[in-house]
Amino acid sequence: MIRVAILGGGIGAQHLAAYWELDAFAVTHLADQDADRRAALCGDDIVGLAEIDAALDADVDVIDICLPPHMHAPVAIAALEAGKHVICEKPLATSMAQVDAIRAAARKAGKQVFPVFQYRFGPAFDQLNALRAAGMTGRPRAASIETHWNRAADYYSIPWRGTWAGEQGGAALGHAIHAHDLLSHFMAPIRQVTARLGTLVNPIETEDTAALIFDLEGGAIATSSITLGGATDETRLRFVYEHLTATSHTLPYTPGEGEWTFKARDPDRQREVDAIVANVPSRPSGFTGFLSEIANSLGGEPNSAVSLEDGAGSIELVTAIYASHRSSMPVALPLGAEHPMYEGWQP
Repeated sequence: MIRVAILGGGIGAQHLAAYWELDAFAVTHLADQDADRRAALCGDDIVGLAEIDAALDADVDVIDICLPPHMHAPVAIAALEAGKHVICEKPLATSMAQVDAIRAAARKAGKQVFPVFQYRFGPAFDQLNALRAAGMTGRPRAASIETHWNRAADYYSIPWRGTWAGEQGGAALGHAIHAHDLLSHFMAPIRQVTARLGTLVNPIETEDTAALIFDLEGGAIATSSITLGGATDETRLRFVYEHLTATSHTLPYTPGEGEWTFKARDPDRQREVDAIVANVPSRPSGFTGFLSEIANSLGGEPNSAVSLEDGAGSIELVTAIYASHRSSMPVALPLGAEHPMYEGWQP
């Protein structure tokens, strides 16, 4: 049994619900400063704590960090130094320097760090993986991503949101980071970004609108359109490969679910595509799928969960996005410690 302490009962409530579905985990502690929320989530079975330090001192195997972004890296390092594995909500850190500090702490402690990219887990992505394994996709050619969500004044009533000090970034960091991870994971690594950011929807410090062009390894090109001024919350992915085009539903928070289409470029191969898709076994999705893979990894199986390096790549990309916007120039990846924004992109 893997014992877990959750820090933060906001998104942490969704983590808790996923843990309940898995026999491998036992959530024994939950820390939150809101006494009412803490009591509602903990009930009689979980020890409720008001302070983070008490959770770090608890007899647990994993610290699950669901705190505001500016707290992620310091708390992750403290948890590693306390001898715990770490699960950390996005963003893993708010600078490449913080990522390097987390990497060093994990290496010293001999513990694993799992950045939260639960969007990777869903039936459509299992189907896409099966098609790739069968050689039905071919090389990536082009992709388009839409993260068109609706965020109004009520969302920003939480004081740290929309601020550089608290949120540490805007829509490119806190909203589209999942979609960009999916692009890198299911198409190809991003090797260059050209970015244009704006604050057009809400009176906040950070960006709520973006248009991005990505050059992918191998020559493919992708675009990402981001707004927090949509009428509703919708995410749309279209991945165009050499032999197949995969198009998502518009579910915003579970893009691997809903009805996807997988269309062969050669109509004579569509029956084969359909047969592969129809025979993919069902697996847990979302947070449940993500945590299930972590349980396997902590149990000694080869790490098929999201890795620390996946989280590092996401922070490197965000750094490049802000660097490109501010310089009005394309920015090539990877970045090194000599980059001007290595210590952070905050103004």
